[in-house]
Amino acid sequence: MTNSVYVLAPEAMLGKSAIALGAIESLTKAGLRVGAFRPIMRTDAYDSTLETMLETADTGQDYNSGCGVTYAHIREDIEAAITDIIMKFEALKSQFDSVVILGSDYADVIQPIEFALNVRIAANLNTPTLLVVSGRGRTPADLHFSLDFAQDEINQASLVSLGVVAVGLDADYLDDYKEALADLPWPIAETVPGVVASMAKMPDGFPAMLEAAKSTVRTPLMFQYELMQRARADKRTIVLPESTDDRILTSASIILKREIADIILLGNRAEIQARALELELDLSKARIQDPTDPGLLDKFATEYAKLRAHKGITVDEARETFKDLSYFGTMMIHMGLADGMVSGAIHTTANTIRPSLEFIKTKPGVNIVSGYFLMCLPDRVLVFADCAVNTNPSEENLADIAIASAGTAASFGIEPRVALLSYSTGLSGFGPDVDMVREAYQILHERAPELPAEGPIQFDAAVDETVAKTKLPDSVVAGHATVFVFPDLNTGNITYKAVQRTANALAIGPILQGLRKPVNDLSRGALVADIVNTVAITAIQAQEDLPAKKES
Repeated sequence: MTNSVYVLAPEAMLGKSAIALGAIESLTKAGLRVGAFRPIMRTDAYDSTLETMLETADTGQDYNSGCGVTYAHIREDIEAAITDIIMKFEALKSQFDSVVILGSDYADVIQPIEFALNVRIAANLNTPTLLVVSGRGRTPADLHFSLDFAQDEINQASLVSLGVVAVGLDADYLDDYKEALADLPWPIAETVPGVVASMAKMPDGFPAMLEAAKSTVRTPLMFQYELMQRARADKRTIVLPESTDDRILTSASIILKREIADIILLGNRAEIQARALELELDLSKARIQDPTDPGLLDKFATEYAKLRAHKGITVDEARETFKDLSYFGTMMIHMGLADGMVSGAIHTTANTIRPSLEFIKTKPGVNIVSGYFLMCLPDRVLVFADCAVNTNPSEENLADIAIASAGTAASFGIEPRVALLSYSTGLSGFGPDVDMVREAYQILHERAPELPAEGPIQFDAAVDETVAKTKLPDSVVAGHATVFVFPDLNTGNITYKAVQRTANALAIGPILQGLRKPVNDLSRGALVADIVNTVAITAIQAQEDLPAKKES
């Protein structure tokens, strides 16, 4: 695992680059291969500071690999710029034992938000910070205030702080500065009097300090990047039945351009191509399947009649069924012509799910299909279930949903700690609703005794450590839950929307779990980004359900 450190400062100053060079020298002397990265550059032109960092590391790193994006890119589209920074950093860090990241130079009109931007980038790179502050012209009290303000910003992003380097201190008053800063809860890594000209010496224990610093921040942009990388690693074919919707066509063009998945669009070729031309979309790599193809319809109708013979379905009746494109797309999955389907932009959830329940069926040992959301908060990702399918699940259903959701969490790198939610915590309340959750917990514990779970538990006790210590002090889940199982659809749907809208969380879903092959439903208000994310997850689900594709 590559260790990294983000050297940043709350203002333009002399000294930040010297600290970065000192960090590179310290890590290099410890025998580590060190990379250098500048996430924000002044322009595309030559950057002498990056060149000096590369010379100090002396690893032969290519100059361009250390370049992030320009201020102009940030001003044009900050989300896209940070995504590009993540991609470039991920490509770089695999080549080195450690990477020293040097923050921006305060050389642009974005200065008022520049420190917050650097903190945000550090969070998206999941890297500890080393804060550099200047004492030049500041009293010890002024420096304390400046440090406090900057560190609050870092703490709010849930970043690990390696400490603080204070530069430009008056050598005659070092003891006064140290006394004024002694009460701060984070270490002063180095105090450097005067003006730093070239390179600052790091403490002897700096490499070990960096090795021990483990950041667990997982931002929405970082998580989306991970999804796209996983989908690209073993591309799958996803069918999109709703080609009359511009959002679907736009999403398909993005998915194909980013090589997230191969796409099948259902519809009339001429109409789809004409609309793509009007929208200036490139769909040349999409496969367009006419759902009125008589040969395919005959094959699908014969298979469907066989599967539904117990219901008395005839071939002619089956042929009529496939006028519903959700059935057509689902049958493509069943027949091995596609690996998954995403629908629901213009159809109901029931319309999307019904065909899969008829002949895709559930996985062995799974009794219920449920829907979850991946809730991407600023610093972590949580699983909320069921927020989409089951109106009033039974005790057994809740246990099934909890087990499935725990597996889903693990598949996305989230350590599963399950909270079976209620209006009561532990033994504090009684009544039919809370008793049902208590029974569901007992069933869950019997079926999966090794799974960290708690229930009944209130939402605040599940997420807040302080509340948890009061209500369930001995629980390993309380205060640290990552999987939230709601007692009914009403509660689940309201809660996910409340968190999404009030906490500015990215909600990816609903995603269905429990089917033998992936079929996923979109909200009819889905944005293009929602559709792209859902297709990526569907492709990942297909990877898990099918053997790896052989290289052609």
